[in-house]
Amino acid sequence: MLQRRSFLITSLLALSGGRAFAADPWAALRSGNAFVLLRHALAPGTGDPEGMRIGDCSTQRNLSEEGRLQAQRIGALFFENGIEKAEVFSSQWCRCLDTATLLGLGPVEQQPLLNSFFEEPGKRQAQTEALRQWLQGRPKAGLPLVLVTHQVNITGLTSVTPQSGELVFTALDAAGDASVVGRQSAGA
Repeated sequence: MLQRRSFLITSLLALSGGRAFAADPWAALRSGNAFVLLRHALAPGTGDPEGMRIGDCSTQRNLSEEGRLQAQRIGALFFENGIEKAEVFSSQWCRCLDTATLLGLGPVEQQPLLNSFFEEPGKRQAQTEALRQWLQGRPKAGLPLVLVTHQVNITGLTSVTPQSGELVFTALDAAGDASVVGRQSAGA
């Protein structure tokens, strides 16, 4: 039995790239030992059109109808896992704000540190470090923390490249280093 368990743990570590996932990432989220980085739901295309402006959704790449339904399914996952309210922060891009709102977990607060730097990759290091510091300095609110953002931001903090609508359960250690404790997708 012990040999089989050791084999399973070794296999899981190999499949996860050496990262140990929590037995139940939802429990880690409920307890405040982890937070969720959520890549916005399906929004066809890549990047944004020329002339994109924050606050003007007509200039941005937005959620498709399938993406809107996906965001609602993600919200249902939270409810199914015992989370009816959360502290929700979002990038200022409309596809992220819409995803965050459609989760149905409570008010959504805009956080510019979650904005995409896809068009300006030189911002990656400084913005990721500022986000890490913001996360470390936040007081515990007592509610699970959900951050709706973009692929580049999640990759910058965790080295994971998530799919649209994928939840990346993440924890920070005392030094501010991020580790992935679980991943889940609501599917398309």
